[in-house]
Amino acid sequence: MAGLLVRRAARIPRLRQRVRPALLPPGGATWAEDPEFDPHRHVHVHRLTEFYADDPLAAYAAEWIEQPLPMGRPLWDLHLVTGLPENRFALLLKLHHAFTDGAGAFAVAAGLLDELPITRALIDAADRPVDPRSPLEALRDGVTGAISQAGENAAIASAVLRAARPYPTSPLGAPQSASRRLGFVRLPVSDIRTVRSAHGGTPNDVVLAVLAGALREWMINRGQRPNARTLRALIPVSMRARAGGWGSNQLSGYLCDLPVHLDDPVRRLREIRWSMNRNKASGPQRGAGALPVLADRLPPGLHRMATKVAGRAAGVLFDTVITNVPLPKLDLTLDGARLSEIYPFVPLASRHAVGIAAATYADHVHIGLQLNGDAAPDTGSLRDAVLKSAAALYERSI
Repeated sequence: MAGLLVRRAARIPRLRQRVRPALLPPGGATWAEDPEFDPHRHVHVHRLTEFYADDPLAAYAAEWIEQPLPMGRPLWDLHLVTGLPENRFALLLKLHHAFTDGAGAFAVAAGLLDELPITRALIDAADRPVDPRSPLEALRDGVTGAISQAGENAAIASAVLRAARPYPTSPLGAPQSASRRLGFVRLPVSDIRTVRSAHGGTPNDVVLAVLAGALREWMINRGQRPNARTLRALIPVSMRARAGGWGSNQLSGYLCDLPVHLDDPVRRLREIRWSMNRNKASGPQRGAGALPVLADRLPPGLHRMATKVAGRAAGVLFDTVITNVPLPKLDLTLDGARLSEIYPFVPLASRHAVGIAAATYADHVHIGLQLNGDAAPDTGSLRDAVLKSAAALYERSI
């Protein structure tokens, strides 16, 4: 199986590229073929033993995710993990966020799985030239875009300043740490549909309401008052429908105030729906959540400095990141073995205690919890809180 993964990885152009500094523009960088690329350096096999904790896979994956990727070679790492119950195995794929975002990560990973028509299309899109326009068309569009973007950029910057909060320490704040803890949670899609039928909203609204209830419960269990201040989440929004190719990051975002002060799960869902509808009415290129759009429009040198400052100041704008990664509605296989579960994980922002990612696959919503290991060493309490919150909302819907 590892040999198969090595051969398939070698055929994916994006997995053969590394970062190379560029002279122009100043401070810039580009993706270039690694002349020393060897897929064997990226694909590893590990067998779990009894020395790990209650959830051996989560414990091993947390140790693995803590390790930074070497910058001198392609920024990805793949572990084939055996020793799971019922003779199952897991694939752990780590991609640097500079390499691609969540939606792009699946497009790249699709090349490692057995080929289907939709995965072939994703692989082709990953290698498609980003800008097929002629030089004159590119120049014309660039001038027009710069004029229209000037007003958008000013509006985004103004919204960021308005959204900055002079509040005390975030209830989900944490000391800077490389330590990580991971947790896995599954929710039946049928339960999400039941809630939607009773109370309305999108599937994402329902998941956000469940997570708001879980964070409320988790905070109470940690001795924190959920009504002490607003808890705000950054909800990444993919811009790929508006851009070509699958490389790099093509993201904007919404800021959503999570109603953790409300004890009623149905009222929490209504508040989430109202907040998300307001965000969608404004669009993903407006508001403080569109800060990634503004950052991408900066010159490379300034972009590098600005992203470092923004990363350190993330807590001024939001308390956690909650993202939903879109996946195709079909069964995926590797050498004929059916992929039964998929858990995405979002990088933790600076000084944040928790980041949450979700993906719908095989009639379940799979939720990946990533926690700062020094601030929140027990993922079990948050995992249980997610299940409790989902059950409470479901019971109010039948």
